[in-house]
Amino acid sequence: MKAVTIHAHGGAEVLQYENAPDPIVKAPDDVVVAIRAASLNAADVQVRSGRYAGPRVTLPRIPGRDFSGVVLEAGSGSDILPGEEVYGVCPHTGEGSHAERIAISSRLLGRKPPELSHAQAAAIGLAGLTAMVALQDTLNLRVGERIFIQGGAGGVGSMALQLARHLGAFVATTAREVNHEYVKSLGANLAIDYTKDDPVRVIRDFDAALDAVGGDRSVAQTFGVLKPGGRAAFIGSGMVAPASPRADLVSLRPLVARSGESMDRISALVRSGALVAPPIIEMPLSEARKAHELSESGKMRGKLVLVP
Repeated sequence: MKAVTIHAHGGAEVLQYENAPDPIVKAPDDVVVAIRAASLNAADVQVRSGRYAGPRVTLPRIPGRDFSGVVLEAGSGSDILPGEEVYGVCPHTGEGSHAERIAISSRLLGRKPPELSHAQAAAIGLAGLTAMVALQDTLNLRVGERIFIQGGAGGVGSMALQLARHLGAFVATTAREVNHEYVKSLGANLAIDYTKDDPVRVIRDFDAALDAVGGDRSVAQTFGVLKPGGRAAFIGSGMVAPASPRADLVSLRPLVARSGESMDRISALVRSGALVAPPIIEMPLSEARKAHELSESGKMRGKLVLVP
């Protein structure tokens, strides 16, 4: 099969589009999936560049964390059979979706909602899972609360805006002015242009916040808009939540565990209309270098999806 491989850390030029061994079923619950679409996430860029703050990365490796496709082979213990359309997120210990095929435990997969194309399912995968875990399982966002979401036009941000609206919260977010209409269509009640305004000077006394951007400035702003007793979740600042500057605030790092049950929860949100896929830019898998360069430019909204 063809795959994108990282042999050394560096710029987009280190990505190699090359032949790789075909994956095989090794365990009874394993399946081999023919990938139809796989999204490009910020973590993929961080792994390639050597800036990933998560578990130690070994090379060479095939990057890619979420995907959608069709099952080709199934182990004797899998309840997902050949021919079924599935989508999922790779485990923390292994990636590999930027390829034509992948072997993965069927327990990590959900059946692709028929309402979604493969590109849409891949685009929702990790971003939708992260937003769901952050807002529902970590922040326990409730009806009538006010939440501040950093980076509303991005992959996770676009999912979080929709979910916050679905949960009945008042939502403020940061986005460039050109994206204000877009983020408001997703659920933002208030959009703040971070290139012109400091959110701390615009809003205050919020119940909760989600920082999907990271960096010292973003972290300080996220804490700065919260009321006493407020809670903040961080997904852009490494594997550990930043230390809170105040004793009356709660700082949390969502545990984004992968499972088929979680994918089924996302599917239910899709069917209810609570989540829709973001704008998608599709690029051939063979042009992964160009996709990484576009991702790092900061000049796009929604998700990049690689198609084998």
